[in-house]
Amino acid sequence: MNLKFYWDKEKKEASTEYMPAQYFVGQGDILHGAIQMGLLDEIMGWTCYICTKKMAVTTTLDIKFLRPTYICGEKITVTCQVISMEGAKVNMIATLSNNDGKKCTTATGTYHILPSNKYDDLIHNK
Repeated sequence: MNLKFYWDKEKKEASTEYMPAQYFVGQGDILHGAIQMGLLDEIMGWTCYICTKKMAVTTTLDIKFLRPTYICGEKITVTCQVISMEGAKVNMIATLSNNDGKKCTTATGTYHILPSNKYDDLIHNK
């Protein structure tokens, strides 16, 4: 997806912009839901890493589609904030907004921080 993430220290918020490709269109020029979920999951993973400096895996992800996200040649914005950290669990909320700033899709998720040796085992011992 070639995303670049930005961290706003004051807001304690990660953000990215994404220009949807036309081939991700679903019915009625709406961005496919799986692409929206991927964007939200990706920013949550990076937000977790920014805050903890450790890799994590998604354990829960709850998506709410509030309104259609139309592909109309304009960028969409995705943001994420940490709600809480409890031991190895990081709880976050993310939002996907259209070019007009209207929330289209939201997600809450819990990510589990992996110990370094567990991460190495998952990546290198396929």
